[in-house]
Amino acid sequence: MSVHLDPARKHDFAFLFDVRDGNPNGDPDAGGMPRTDPETGHGLVTDVAIKRKIRNMVSLLNEGVAGYDIYVEAGVALNAQHERAYAALNLDTKQRRKSELEAQQWMCQTFYDVRMFGAVMTTGTKPCGRVQGPLQLTFSRSIDPVLPQEHGITRITQTRQDDIDKGESTEMGNKHMIPYALYLGYGHFSAPLARRTGVTSQDLETFWRAMTLMFEHDRASTRGEMALRGLYVFSHDDPFGKAPAHELFSRVKVSSVGPIPRSISDYTIDVENDLPEGVTLTKVVG
Repeated sequence: MSVHLDPARKHDFAFLFDVRDGNPNGDPDAGGMPRTDPETGHGLVTDVAIKRKIRNMVSLLNEGVAGYDIYVEAGVALNAQHERAYAALNLDTKQRRKSELEAQQWMCQTFYDVRMFGAVMTTGTKPCGRVQGPLQLTFSRSIDPVLPQEHGITRITQTRQDDIDKGESTEMGNKHMIPYALYLGYGHFSAPLARRTGVTSQDLETFWRAMTLMFEHDRASTRGEMALRGLYVFSHDDPFGKAPAHELFSRVKVSSVGPIPRSISDYTIDVENDLPEGVTLTKVVG
Protein backbone atom coordinates (compact mmCIF):
# COMPACT_ATOMS: atom_id res chain seq x y z
CA MET A 1 0.00 0.00 0.00
CA SER A 2 1.30 3.46 -0.90
CA VAL A 3 2.12 5.48 2.19
CA HIS A 4 -0.33 8.28 1.33
CA LEU A 5 -3.17 5.74 1.44
CA ASP A 6 -2.39 4.57 4.97
CA PRO A 7 -4.98 5.88 7.49
CA ALA A 8 -2.68 4.90 10.37
CA ARG A 9 -0.25 7.69 9.39
CA LYS A 10 -0.49 11.44 9.79
CA HIS A 11 -0.65 13.25 6.44
CA ASP A 12 -0.17 16.93 5.64
CA PHE A 13 -0.75 18.08 2.09
CA ALA A 14 -0.49 21.15 -0.10
CA PHE A 15 -2.45 21.71 -3.31
CA LEU A 16 -2.29 24.22 -6.14
CA PHE A 17 -5.10 25.15 -8.50
CA ASP A 18 -5.69 27.99 -10.91
CA VAL A 19 -8.54 29.87 -12.55
CA ARG A 20 -8.68 31.69 -15.86
CA ASP A 21 -11.44 34.18 -16.69
CA GLY A 22 -13.71 32.96 -13.92
CA ASN A 23 -14.95 33.39 -10.38
CA PRO A 24 -13.58 30.53 -8.22
CA ASN A 25 -15.58 31.44 -5.10
CA GLY A 26 -18.06 34.31 -4.99
CA ASP A 27 -18.68 36.26 -1.80
CA PRO A 28 -22.43 36.75 -1.17
CA ASP A 29 -21.65 39.66 1.17
CA ALA A 30 -19.97 41.45 -1.75
CA GLY A 31 -22.58 40.87 -4.44
CA GLY A 32 -20.94 37.66 -5.65
CA MET A 33 -17.52 39.20 -6.32
CA PRO A 34 -14.50 36.85 -6.02
CA ARG A 35 -13.32 36.65 -2.43
CA THR A 36 -10.23 38.69 -1.61
CA ASP A 37 -8.14 39.72 1.37
CA PRO A 38 -8.93 43.46 1.59
CA GLU A 39 -5.52 44.26 3.09
CA THR A 40 -3.31 42.47 0.57
CA GLY A 41 -5.56 42.01 -2.47
CA HIS A 42 -4.85 38.28 -2.60
CA GLY A 43 -7.67 36.02 -3.75
CA LEU A 44 -9.30 33.59 -1.33
CA VAL A 45 -11.25 30.35 -1.76
CA THR A 46 -12.93 28.91 1.33
CA ASP A 47 -12.48 25.39 2.63
CA VAL A 48 -16.25 25.00 2.35
CA ALA A 49 -16.11 25.59 -1.42
CA ILE A 50 -13.41 22.93 -1.89
CA LYS A 51 -15.23 20.44 0.36
CA ARG A 52 -18.40 20.93 -1.70
CA LYS A 53 -16.56 19.94 -4.86
CA ILE A 54 -15.04 16.92 -3.12
CA ARG A 55 -18.42 15.82 -1.79
CA ASN A 56 -19.94 16.09 -5.25
CA MET A 57 -17.09 14.11 -6.79
CA VAL A 58 -17.25 11.36 -4.16
CA SER A 59 -20.96 11.04 -4.87
CA LEU A 60 -20.25 10.62 -8.59
CA LEU A 61 -17.45 8.11 -8.02
CA ASN A 62 -19.39 5.95 -5.56
CA GLU A 63 -23.02 6.24 -6.59
CA GLY A 64 -24.98 3.49 -4.87
CA VAL A 65 -21.97 2.19 -2.93
CA ALA A 66 -22.68 1.48 0.75
CA GLY A 67 -20.78 3.74 3.13
CA TYR A 68 -20.35 6.55 0.61
CA ASP A 69 -23.54 8.53 1.10
CA ILE A 70 -23.12 12.29 1.53
CA TYR A 71 -24.49 13.93 4.68
CA VAL A 72 -24.29 17.59 3.57
CA GLU A 73 -26.21 17.27 0.33
CA ALA A 74 -28.05 20.00 -1.56
CA GLY A 75 -31.80 19.77 -1.16
CA VAL A 76 -31.74 17.32 1.76
CA ALA A 77 -32.52 18.47 5.32
CA LEU A 78 -29.84 17.42 7.81
CA ASN A 79 -32.45 16.34 10.35
CA ALA A 80 -33.82 13.92 7.75
CA GLN A 81 -30.38 12.28 7.65
CA HIS A 82 -30.47 11.89 11.44
CA GLU A 83 -33.85 10.20 11.18
CA ARG A 84 -32.35 7.61 8.84
CA ALA A 85 -30.00 6.48 11.62
CA TYR A 86 -32.78 6.16 14.20
CA ALA A 87 -34.99 4.27 11.74
CA ALA A 88 -32.21 1.92 10.61
CA LEU A 89 -31.28 1.02 14.20
CA ASN A 90 -34.80 1.26 15.64
CA LEU A 91 -33.52 3.57 18.38
CA ASP A 92 -35.56 4.86 21.30
CA THR A 93 -35.50 8.65 21.58
CA LYS A 94 -36.29 8.35 25.28
CA GLN A 95 -32.89 6.73 25.89
CA ARG A 96 -31.18 9.76 24.43
CA ARG A 97 -27.56 9.23 25.45
CA LYS A 98 -27.39 5.57 24.40
CA SER A 99 -29.32 6.19 21.19
CA GLU A 100 -27.19 9.22 20.27
CA LEU A 101 -23.95 7.23 20.57
CA GLU A 102 -25.27 4.36 18.45
CA ALA A 103 -26.65 6.80 15.87
CA GLN A 104 -23.29 8.58 15.73
CA GLN A 105 -21.49 5.34 14.85
CA TRP A 106 -24.08 4.60 12.16
CA MET A 107 -23.61 8.07 10.68
CA CYS A 108 -19.83 7.57 10.49
CA GLN A 109 -20.27 4.21 8.78
CA THR A 110 -22.90 5.45 6.32
CA PHE A 111 -21.78 8.96 5.37
CA TYR A 112 -18.37 9.50 3.81
CA ASP A 113 -18.20 13.20 4.66
CA VAL A 114 -19.08 12.58 8.31
CA ARG A 115 -16.34 9.96 8.52
CA MET A 116 -13.77 12.25 6.88
CA PHE A 117 -14.76 15.85 7.66
CA GLY A 118 -16.82 15.38 10.81
CA ALA A 119 -20.17 17.01 11.54
CA VAL A 120 -22.21 18.71 14.24
CA MET A 121 -25.40 16.60 14.35
CA THR A 122 -27.02 17.92 17.52
CA THR A 123 -30.18 19.49 16.07
CA GLY A 124 -33.69 18.09 15.96
CA THR A 125 -35.46 15.52 18.08
CA LYS A 126 -33.13 12.73 16.92
CA PRO A 127 -29.59 14.04 17.44
CA CYS A 128 -26.50 12.07 16.49
CA GLY A 129 -23.87 13.99 18.46
CA ARG A 130 -20.75 15.74 17.27
CA VAL A 131 -17.98 14.07 15.24
CA GLN A 132 -14.53 15.63 14.96
CA GLY A 133 -13.34 14.69 11.50
CA PRO A 134 -9.74 13.67 10.80
CA LEU A 135 -9.42 15.63 7.55
CA GLN A 136 -9.47 19.42 7.50
CA LEU A 137 -8.69 22.03 4.85
CA THR A 138 -7.59 25.65 5.07
CA PHE A 139 -8.67 28.63 3.00
CA SER A 140 -6.71 28.73 -0.26
CA ARG A 141 -4.87 31.97 -1.06
CA SER A 142 -3.62 33.24 -4.40
CA ILE A 143 0.13 33.51 -4.88
CA ASP A 144 -0.20 37.06 -6.19
CA PRO A 145 -2.79 39.82 -5.67
CA VAL A 146 -5.82 39.58 -7.94
CA LEU A 147 -7.94 42.21 -9.68
CA PRO A 148 -11.63 41.15 -9.67
CA GLN A 149 -13.56 42.50 -12.61
CA GLU A 150 -17.25 42.94 -13.33
CA HIS A 151 -18.54 42.56 -16.88
CA GLY A 152 -22.00 43.58 -18.07
CA ILE A 153 -23.97 41.02 -20.05
CA THR A 154 -27.34 40.90 -21.79
CA ARG A 155 -29.60 38.02 -20.83
CA ILE A 156 -32.66 36.64 -22.61
CA THR A 157 -35.77 36.79 -20.40
CA GLN A 158 -38.51 35.49 -22.71
CA THR A 159 -40.90 34.38 -20.01
CA ARG A 160 -44.10 36.10 -21.16
CA GLN A 161 -45.41 36.72 -24.68
CA ASP A 162 -46.57 40.22 -23.64
CA ASP A 163 -42.98 41.14 -22.80
CA ILE A 164 -41.73 39.85 -26.15
CA ASP A 165 -44.41 41.82 -28.02
CA LYS A 166 -43.26 44.95 -26.21
CA GLY A 167 -39.64 44.28 -27.14
CA GLU A 168 -38.75 43.50 -23.53
CA SER A 169 -37.10 40.13 -24.08
CA THR A 170 -33.70 40.98 -22.63
CA GLU A 171 -32.28 42.48 -19.47
CA MET A 172 -28.87 43.62 -18.30
CA GLY A 173 -26.88 41.50 -15.90
CA ASN A 174 -23.27 41.05 -14.83
CA LYS A 175 -20.56 38.49 -14.33
CA HIS A 176 -17.62 38.65 -11.94
CA MET A 177 -14.27 37.18 -12.87
CA ILE A 178 -10.54 37.11 -12.31
CA PRO A 179 -8.33 37.12 -15.44
CA TYR A 180 -5.92 34.62 -13.88
CA ALA A 181 -4.83 33.45 -10.44
CA LEU A 182 -2.91 30.53 -8.96
CA TYR A 183 -4.06 29.45 -5.48
CA LEU A 184 -2.28 27.47 -2.76
CA GLY A 185 -4.15 25.59 -0.05
CA TYR A 186 -3.29 23.16 2.73
CA GLY A 187 -4.87 20.14 4.39
CA HIS A 188 -4.27 17.86 7.35
CA PHE A 189 -5.20 14.26 8.15
CA SER A 190 -5.12 13.01 11.75
CA ALA A 191 -4.63 9.26 12.16
CA PRO A 192 -5.91 9.13 15.79
CA LEU A 193 -9.15 10.86 14.78
CA ALA A 194 -9.44 8.64 11.70
CA ARG A 195 -9.33 5.58 13.93
CA ARG A 196 -12.32 6.93 15.87
CA THR A 197 -14.46 7.49 12.77
CA GLY A 198 -13.39 4.32 10.96
CA VAL A 199 -11.52 5.76 7.96
CA THR A 200 -10.06 3.11 5.63
CA SER A 201 -7.35 3.16 2.98
CA GLN A 202 -10.15 3.07 0.39
CA ASP A 203 -11.54 6.28 1.90
CA LEU A 204 -8.17 7.98 1.49
CA GLU A 205 -7.79 6.69 -2.05
CA THR A 206 -11.25 8.08 -2.82
CA PHE A 207 -10.30 11.43 -1.33
CA TRP A 208 -7.12 11.85 -3.40
CA ARG A 209 -8.94 10.80 -6.56
CA ALA A 210 -11.82 13.18 -5.83
CA MET A 211 -9.32 16.02 -5.43
CA THR A 212 -7.70 15.27 -8.78
CA LEU A 213 -11.09 15.25 -10.52
CA MET A 214 -13.06 17.87 -8.56
CA PHE A 215 -12.65 20.64 -11.14
CA GLU A 216 -13.18 18.33 -14.12
CA HIS A 217 -16.81 17.61 -13.17
CA ASP A 218 -17.72 20.98 -11.68
CA ARG A 219 -17.72 23.08 -14.83
CA ALA A 220 -19.78 26.26 -14.99
CA SER A 221 -19.53 29.35 -17.16
CA THR A 222 -19.16 31.55 -14.07
CA ARG A 223 -16.10 29.60 -12.87
CA GLY A 224 -14.18 29.86 -16.13
CA GLU A 225 -11.33 27.38 -16.52
CA MET A 226 -10.18 25.82 -13.24
CA ALA A 227 -7.57 23.08 -12.93
CA LEU A 228 -5.61 21.27 -10.22
CA ARG A 229 -1.91 22.01 -10.80
CA GLY A 230 -0.30 20.25 -7.87
CA LEU A 231 -1.09 17.90 -4.97
CA TYR A 232 1.79 17.09 -2.63
CA VAL A 233 1.27 14.73 0.32
CA PHE A 234 3.72 14.61 3.22
CA SER A 235 3.17 11.28 5.02
CA HIS A 236 4.63 10.61 8.45
CA ASP A 237 5.65 7.14 9.57
CA ASP A 238 3.56 7.29 12.74
CA PRO A 239 0.10 8.57 13.74
CA PHE A 240 1.28 11.78 15.40
CA GLY A 241 3.86 13.15 12.97
CA LYS A 242 7.61 13.56 12.74
CA ALA A 243 7.72 17.28 11.91
CA PRO A 244 5.40 20.30 12.22
CA ALA A 245 3.19 20.82 9.20
CA HIS A 246 4.33 24.40 8.61
CA GLU A 247 7.95 23.24 8.26
CA LEU A 248 6.93 20.73 5.60
CA PHE A 249 4.78 23.24 3.74
CA SER A 250 7.72 25.65 3.56
CA ARG A 251 9.27 23.20 1.11
CA VAL A 252 6.59 24.01 -1.47
CA LYS A 253 7.96 27.12 -3.14
CA VAL A 254 5.96 28.99 -5.79
CA SER A 255 7.08 32.20 -7.45
CA SER A 256 6.02 34.21 -10.49
CA VAL A 257 8.50 34.82 -13.29
CA GLY A 258 6.69 37.76 -14.91
CA PRO A 259 5.16 41.04 -13.77
CA ILE A 260 1.55 40.01 -14.56
CA PRO A 261 1.02 36.22 -14.48
CA ARG A 262 -1.58 35.02 -16.95
CA SER A 263 -0.94 31.25 -17.04
CA ILE A 264 0.69 28.44 -15.08
CA SER A 265 3.78 28.84 -17.28
CA ASP A 266 4.34 32.24 -15.62
CA TYR A 267 5.17 30.44 -12.35
CA THR A 268 7.96 28.22 -11.12
CA ILE A 269 6.96 25.46 -8.70
CA ASP A 270 9.64 23.72 -6.69
CA VAL A 271 9.01 21.09 -4.02
CA GLU A 272 12.17 20.40 -2.04
CA ASN A 273 12.93 16.78 -1.20
CA ASP A 274 15.16 17.36 1.84
CA LEU A 275 12.61 15.88 4.21
CA PRO A 276 12.98 15.14 7.92
CA GLU A 277 13.55 11.53 8.91
CA GLY A 278 10.27 9.65 9.00
CA VAL A 279 8.47 11.78 6.38
CA THR A 280 7.73 10.67 2.81
CA LEU A 281 6.61 12.92 -0.05
CA THR A 282 4.09 11.68 -2.64
CA LYS A 283 3.44 13.91 -5.65
CA VAL A 284 -0.09 12.88 -6.57
CA VAL A 285 -0.24 15.69 -9.14
CA GLY A 286 2.69 17.83 -10.24
